[in-house]
Amino acid sequence: MSNAQGVVVKVSGPLVVARGLKNARMYEMVRVGEGRLFGEIIEIRSGDCSIQVYEETEGIGPGQPVFRTEEALSVELGPGLIRSIYDGVQRPLDKLHAAFGEYIVRGAESPALDRNLIWDFVPVAKVGDQVAHGDVLGTVEESKLVNHKIMVPFGVEGQVSKIAAVTGNVDTVVATVDTAKGPVELTMVQRWPVRKPRPVARKMPPVSPITTGQRVLDMFFPLTQGGTACVPGPFGSGKTVVQHQLAKWANANIVVYVGCGERGNEMTDVLQEFPALIDPVSNEPLMERTVLIANTSNMPVAAREASVFTGITIAEYFRDMGFSVALMADSTSRWAEAMREMSGRLEEMPGEEGYPAYLSSRIASFYERAGNVICKGSDERQGTLSLIGAVSPPGGDFSEPVVQATLRVVKVFWGLDDKLAFARHFPAINWLTSYSLYQEVVDKYSNENYDPAWQANRQKAMGILQQEAELDELVRLVGMDALPMSDRLLMQAAKMIREDFLHQNAFDERDTYTSLKKQFRMLDLILSYFDLAKPALEEGVLLNSLLSLDVLEDIARAKLIDEDKLEEFDALKETLTQEIAALPR
Repeated sequence: MSNAQGVVVKVSGPLVVARGLKNARMYEMVRVGEGRLFGEIIEIRSGDCSIQVYEETEGIGPGQPVFRTEEALSVELGPGLIRSIYDGVQRPLDKLHAAFGEYIVRGAESPALDRNLIWDFVPVAKVGDQVAHGDVLGTVEESKLVNHKIMVPFGVEGQVSKIAAVTGNVDTVVATVDTAKGPVELTMVQRWPVRKPRPVARKMPPVSPITTGQRVLDMFFPLTQGGTACVPGPFGSGKTVVQHQLAKWANANIVVYVGCGERGNEMTDVLQEFPALIDPVSNEPLMERTVLIANTSNMPVAAREASVFTGITIAEYFRDMGFSVALMADSTSRWAEAMREMSGRLEEMPGEEGYPAYLSSRIASFYERAGNVICKGSDERQGTLSLIGAVSPPGGDFSEPVVQATLRVVKVFWGLDDKLAFARHFPAINWLTSYSLYQEVVDKYSNENYDPAWQANRQKAMGILQQEAELDELVRLVGMDALPMSDRLLMQAAKMIREDFLHQNAFDERDTYTSLKKQFRMLDLILSYFDLAKPALEEGVLLNSLLSLDVLEDIARAKLIDEDKLEEFDALKETLTQEIAALPR
């Protein structure tokens, strides 16, 4: 802590103005008042520094001291991140709870990485190796699912003069590198400023999907490893449940979940559920590959912005190890509202709906940190970082600034519909308004890796749903009975796609997750019904006979078929074929 000191001259909620901070820089961390509250300089004007304080400023007044730290808002990166639960400025909530009780005491501090945890460092590099930023020095088994790579920090380049297997906490020296400026001792921990993206060797185009186990997403609106998605929706439409499902079941090595300004009870659900959930791939607890950041709506508003950048920096760190990382931010609207409040207190010229003029660029700077990349380092590691942000537009208005600014930079739009939610159709993702710009990439991958008919089936099913939407208006006017028989059959097929495929129960352990192989089988079975019934109808089979087949009930229950019994779909298709063939012409 520097002795360089200024004094408070003005307090406006979470905004404090200080004078006399010599040589202060933008985004420098400071400590405010006798309680040394966390703060960050966000504006310097005529020698006065405007400070965004991440804690309640009650009791702070003019004349109180302000101390410089001479470093930017940064996070600690090293073994111990996995299984941790942090607040917006990376204070471990479990440690604060143990030390101070139910409520966080202002000015409370605790190291982000537990110094009492002991790790076994296994060297990979050896004495004499030339190393630079990103090169792996060794590994630490952080959890059953994560082998943590200890990398050379930014700015260090030279020859390894000393390295050995050691057992100790994160501050233990594991290697010495002789640089042009002299020997540098390296530990298992490094710091990184949250507003600065971690550098990569180069970015690559997306090639493979991030599978979520959610049928409407994986089949119709897929996201790629390293992609970006937006989940906007009105209150009660299921944004948080969709985010939870993605965090639970996405095929990422690491999950970073940021609860940004959401209700405390929703974050409590996450904290209670995740330790009990089992990863479907490894059969280990999901917390073995998860980092949680909890910044609920009752926490100081300024910390919401910090929580988003804290989360993305931790996610980038694991990406740099070569992992596939998925970050869920719930919700970026609360982050934008925090920006609006701070902008108003700074007396900046407001933009649309009072948001700051830089709203779009700040949102873009967040989403642009996603990608499929070749990481820094001599071993050409490839890592991915996928971002999924929930947006909570007031009244479900998708034309409001935060949704529009987000849609300009993301490539997947999962639009939640309150009408579907009120009809108890979940996930309430509107299949007529949502889209994915990764569709071509994922279709090619799925055709090659799952079934050559993947793309054709998806396009046929979407065509049926679109035709149903066109016929809906006519049905409302003249009734279903006025439609031609072929259109009534199409309406039946569309209903089966909606109810038997798209509808998914997040709270049923058999239906909450569906593998891509099973998804293909389910949709193929429904389309087979349509393909077989259509010519039968033309041959004179009665429509009511086709709509009342016994096998239709079994098709509706096919979503409950176990993942290891997919051969049952073949039996269902055979039964379907026989029942339609047996109908009188």
